[in-house]
Amino acid sequence: MADEEGKGGSVPVIIAMKGHPGTGKTTLARSLASTLKIPLIDKDDVRDSTLTLQEAGVSSSLLNDMSYGAIWQLASTQLRLGLSVVVDSPLSRRAHLDRLLQIATSGGARLVVVECRPADEDEWRRRLERRGGGEDEDEASWHKPSTWREMERLLESYDGCTDYDAGNVPKVVVDTTAGVAVHELVYSVVEFIKTHTTLQS
Repeated sequence: MADEEGKGGSVPVIIAMKGHPGTGKTTLARSLASTLKIPLIDKDDVRDSTLTLQEAGVSSSLLNDMSYGAIWQLASTQLRLGLSVVVDSPLSRRAHLDRLLQIATSGGARLVVVECRPADEDEWRRRLERRGGGEDEDEASWHKPSTWREMERLLESYDGCTDYDAGNVPKVVVDTTAGVAVHELVYSVVEFIKTHTTLQS
């Protein structure tokens, strides 16, 4: 991708969020997009709009796959316009990362991964159940786990597939339960991104 950099413009960047529900991923994604003034593409925004299809009998797995397909297409469009993007999804399978790599390559972009991995499981559990209890309506979503038991079942269904090697893709892991203010997390993530891309804040 040195050719794109040699044209005098910056190379678009896909900032791919990764993490389970309730880990603070969306809060960080929104703050990154706002700070960097770039589009945010949130898989949940697409999935939230499929409720009537699910009620009509369309399977959850198909709707989930459709939601991923929609965000991949939206990301591709932004890259064609020369815009960097934040893509907010669990990125729970290596195939999802591979798809973003294809999109980055075809769009002449760089890809970095920001993984939210809470070290304090008790705090993670409290956040998840607060959201499920309706205390945080902005984060509430009918298709996401609302209890810790539901979260445990989701993790069991993954059977460890979420802990894949990102290969040569630059990745930073953020502990969102470390008691660090969001703006400080954003600053550290932006500095990481700048060391691996031409993105300017």
